[in-house]
Amino acid sequence: MKLYEFTLKFNLPDGDHNAENYVAALAQSGCDDALIGIGQPGRIALQFSREANSAFAAITSAIKDVKAAIPRAALIEATPDLVGLTYIADLLGFSRQNMRKLMLNHSQSFPAPLHSGSTSIWHLAKVLSWFSKQQNKVVAAEISEVAQVTMQVNIARSLSELQPDTRQEFMQIQEELAQYR
Repeated sequence: MKLYEFTLKFNLPDGDHNAENYVAALAQSGCDDALIGIGQPGRIALQFSREANSAFAAITSAIKDVKAAIPRAALIEATPDLVGLTYIADLLGFSRQNMRKLMLNHSQSFPAPLHSGSTSIWHLAKVLSWFSKQQNKVVAAEISEVAQVTMQVNIARSLSELQPDTRQEFMQIQEELAQYR
């Protein structure tokens, strides 16, 4: 068993603004390995340190535990996933300036950001994979694994918000594009 650290953020059901109502139920449902944040009205965040055989098992069991305690809670985000250069630099032990320099010097191979602007953001999993493959940087397996799973959870959550016909059309486009790779 390995220890996986991640955070899950949820909207509370029916606009319930008092997250304190759920703390005891969360502990009883198996979330006693999480720090619970209740500072934002109508939302709850759980920072887990969960032992499991895989990051997928840790994260999916945590989601199930939260849903058992708060059945109509809606997952907002799983982290770490969407990150800026400062987060990446801190995680890998670089300065932000050095991280930016690496990104600019390797602009052809460095993963494209999901959002470019005054603050650009990337999927952490893609950046860690790039560092591993392109820079031979050793990244802790648990961190890479959690980043990969949280990215997949967030993508799946986003896809679930698409209208069925839109989802089907995008899947067909993806299949067509895959033929050209």
